[in-house]
Amino acid sequence: MGDLFLVRHGETEWSRSGRHTGSTDVPLTEHGRDEARRLVPLIRAHRIEAAFVSPAQRARETAELIGLHEVQVDADLREWDYGGYEGITTAEIQRTRPGWFLFTDGVAPGPPDRPGETAEQVGERADRVLAQVDAAHAAAEGGVMLVAHGHFLRVLTARRLGLPASAGALFQLATGTLGLLGTEHGRPVIAAWNVRPGP
Repeated sequence: MGDLFLVRHGETEWSRSGRHTGSTDVPLTEHGRDEARRLVPLIRAHRIEAAFVSPAQRARETAELIGLHEVQVDADLREWDYGGYEGITTAEIQRTRPGWFLFTDGVAPGPPDRPGETAEQVGERADRVLAQVDAAHAAAEGGVMLVAHGHFLRVLTARRLGLPASAGALFQLATGTLGLLGTEHGRPVIAAWNVRPGP
């Protein structure tokens, strides 16, 4: 189990306004592109042997801007399927569901192409990604990098640490930030989190 670097894509118009962005393919804002570019020195300081990216354009562009050229697109890295809550903010949802919280309360069903996912279903995808990460670590020496989405990466972090998927609620992750999951005495740990370089 080697180092696992996590990058959340840069800002989009929807992430800036707090709208749940699952399958909607929203591009980066110019600020989001700047957030990605500012990560380059942090990325270059590490040896990355393999990189995987979500198919969403906001993640793929972030990967390009941080200098990852040989990446594998993995559909399991897509963001949580928010179902009927796609494009809606938490405040709007709480008008009809007071106290609603994604990680414990789930989402309303959506149309057939985005029916919605439970935390456990997102966790199953995360487990598949982690199996690929472990295979990549076994085949090479350096670290592995994932470029994906906030809620998905939070669930993946929980699963890497042996926690239930809903424990992803504990790991706030801003746009354009870097996280590092490493090991201590053979056990997975958070070595760095929500890292953003200075201006």
